[in-house]
Amino acid sequence: MKNSITYIFSLICVASFLVGCATNPHKARKIETEMEKTANVSGDTNLGVKDGNLVVQKKVQMNEELRRLQNEVYSLEDKVYGNRKFGSEGLYGSLKTCRKKVTSKEYGGDGKLMWTEPIDRVTDKEDEWEVGIDEKDKIVGVSEEFLLDRIKRFKGYKRTLQKREDEYKEKLEICDAKLEAVKFDANKKSSSAAQ
Repeated sequence: MKNSITYIFSLICVASFLVGCATNPHKARKIETEMEKTANVSGDTNLGVKDGNLVVQKKVQMNEELRRLQNEVYSLEDKVYGNRKFGSEGLYGSLKTCRKKVTSKEYGGDGKLMWTEPIDRVTDKEDEWEVGIDEKDKIVGVSEEFLLDRIKRFKGYKRTLQKREDEYKEKLEICDAKLEAVKFDANKKSSSAAQ
């Protein structure tokens, strides 16, 4: 009896281990992509028959897909916060400039700046380097991250930046409308004073 319990327990442990290995999302696994009767839909998307089923299959090279996602995120962040290197101000800078004009004495304001929340770049993340000597006896620093974790992180950045883009666009529209109103009032005042 004791041997059979030990045997069953051993089987459960081995099965748990195998299931754990099979569900590791970071392990490279073979993916069957071959289809019959294929027809191109667009670029990397094909229509075909796979295991008797009609399927639409999009097949991408992950290095290209990761590069596309990262570039999209960095461009979106530059659109929202600007890019110091290229001298662009982004939506954040445009909002700050608008708020400065609204409060300027030229348009009847008190000349004091309106508070604007600090820049919060989402992609500013310091890499954790493992420093050492590689297989060619070169001193190197290596940073590693699981591919799926990196994709998930950048998709999160994208969602955050899209939300912030919408928020800054709305704030800028409100500020622009307010600026037009104070300009109108200032012009009206100066016209009345001139008469």
